[in-house]
This record gives sequence, structure tokens and C-alpha cells, in this order.
Amino acid sequence: MSSTWLAGFRSAVISPYERIQLQASRGFADETVRQVLRLVGGGARVRVRLSNRYGTEPLVVAAARVALRKAGAEIVGETERVVRFDGADQVTIQAGDEIVSDAIDLAVEAGDDLVLSLYLPEATGLATFTHSAFERAYIAPGDRVAAPDLAEAEESTSRFFVTGVDVLAPAAAPVVVAFGDSWFEGAGTTVGANHRSVDFLNARLREGWIVNQGIGGNRLLTDEVGAHGLARFERDVLAVPGVTHVLANFGINDLILDGTASIRDLIDGYTELARRAHAAGLPIYANTVGPFAGVVYPGLSVDTGIPARHEINEWLRGTTVFDRVFDVAAAVASPDDPDLIRPDLDSGDGLHLNDEGARIMAAAMDFPLVR
Repeated sequence: MSSTWLAGFRSAVISPYERIQLQASRGFADETVRQVLRLVGGGARVRVRLSNRYGTEPLVVAAARVALRKAGAEIVGETERVVRFDGADQVTIQAGDEIVSDAIDLAVEAGDDLVLSLYLPEATGLATFTHSAFERAYIAPGDRVAAPDLAEAEESTSRFFVTGVDVLAPAAAPVVVAFGDSWFEGAGTTVGANHRSVDFLNARLREGWIVNQGIGGNRLLTDEVGAHGLARFERDVLAVPGVTHVLANFGINDLILDGTASIRDLIDGYTELARRAHAAGLPIYANTVGPFAGVVYPGLSVDTGIPARHEINEWLRGTTVFDRVFDVAAAVASPDDPDLIRPDLDSGDGLHLNDEGARIMAAAMDFPLVR
């Protein structure tokens, strides 16, 4: 059976200079950043992808290593491997650039936690980052990439300079991209538990796997938070190695954040998203827009967003532009008021699902590859 490089993990990144910041980025200098990357696909070898896409100065990586995780920031020592770039132990990534490492001789399986340690000797400026990774990163002074553990490290729930891990795997394995907002990224779920909706859906697949390209706060039509969905579709979906299917979850942020989209514009945006996927030969599946009437955050356009959500969902339930639409909104809505999240599924902010809500959302997505 032939093998090829497929995406085994993905992490969508944003600029640290966004006007709307759900979490702030940070810079590093003479520090080691150890990050946990949960692989959804396995393979005979791996390679890692680093990004300085939104940096304003060169990013110097003086040393990098990967290993499988034992627990916390502790690694399984015998699995540790040096990461090289064109044969060198050190690399400089220019502002705006991205890089893929050399192949690393480490066999991995779906469900493994790959630990990536980067030593950053010089001031980096604010990092290109995933603002809400729902996993821990560990930050320690000096060059600690070879340390068995970083027990005294500072912790962060953001992810820095990493966009993905590729695995050398059977070429026939389906790779699905979950493309959307916080309902994919995992807002409201337990940090480190891998209880995002995409994680639960992955557990249901009979073949292949799903990589997560969700960005909390992301919109389909308007930049911030992150480049808007149509703008990042080529990079975060079409450029993913091995992509065979697309799952889309957009709409809440377009309806309630400032400069809200019109119903017509949002329908046109969904239609264009489907057109682009189909033009690339990819089936695309979409979710209805979840309830948000109980949101606790001030300054959102809830009153106008609620009736717009009704119209958008009515269109989604009847449209044929997508290969299928999953009614996740109905699955997680309160039986007493469908504009509210069911109380036992609410993370507490009226906008996001807790772990059980994410499980129910995944169960409502009757994706063709599920068991």
C-alpha cells in the first residue's frame, strides 16, 4: 500500500494584533516552549509545521525536539527525536514565512500526544498563535528542549508558532477538515480533555480522521477574529495534505459581532463556500447555526441576530448547495426555548457548549464516514 504525507494534526492561527482579542498573545526570549499536540492520524514518520505568518521580525528557533507525552509536560524519553530543517538543528523563519521540518523517524498513532519543544533564544515579538487551544503549553527559561519534564514551567492555554503535524500514512486514508468557529475549536469544553465536538466526532469515524481548523470568534464574511472563512479557505482547507471532505460551522459571529452580516450576504457566503469546495472536488457538509439568546457577553447584536438565525437556519435546512446539513442547533437547543442552549449543555456563558454539549453536537452530525 502506497504512503504519502497527510495532515495528522492542524491548528489554525491568527494575528496577535487583532482588534478583537479573546486571548492575548505574548512574545518569548531565551525561553523553551513545550506544546502538546494531540494527533488524530497516525503514521510511520512525522514532520512539523512552524509559522511566523504574522510576525514582524525573524523568528529564530535554536533547537527543537519532539517526543511522545507521558503526562503533563513530561515526555517518554526513548521517543525523543531532534527536529531538523534542511539538515540543520537551527532555523530562522522570516516574518510572514512558514516552514516544514525534515521527516522525523518516529512512528505515531491516532490519539498520541506529540510533545514539541522549541528553544527561542532571541526576542520573538508577539507570536503568531492559536488563541484558544484548549490544551496546555509549558514555558520555561533557557534551553530546556531536552529536559525530561518541565514541572515548574509557566502554563498557557494558547498555542504558539505551530500550524500542524503531517504523518506518513496510507494514501487512501480520508482526511476531513473541520472548518469554522469556536463550536469546532472547543470553547466551553475542558482544557486538556479533548472533548471538543470534533474530538467526539473523530471517535465515531470508521475510517480516516478529522483535523480541526476552528477559530473562536471567526466569521465567514468579515476579518477578525482571524482571516474570514472565505479568505482562509484555500490555506486552511485546500492546502491541507490529503483533504477529502469538509465540515463547516459558521454563522454565529457573523450575526452577533459588530458589522453584522445581512441574511442575503450570509446565504451568498455559504453558497460561495460550497462552490469552492465542489470546484476542488470536495464534498462539504454544514451545520445549522446554534442558539445564543442567553449569551452573557455585552455589546453583541443578539436582538437582531435571533430572527436572522431563524431565517438562516430555515434556508440551511432546505438548501441543496451543501452535500448535507446537520441540524446541530435543534440537537442542543432548550426544549422550552429553542433560542437558548439546553441548560445541561451550556458551558455557562449562553454561547458555547460544555463537554456533554459537544458530544451531543457530534452525535447530530451524521457524517458519511461515521460508524
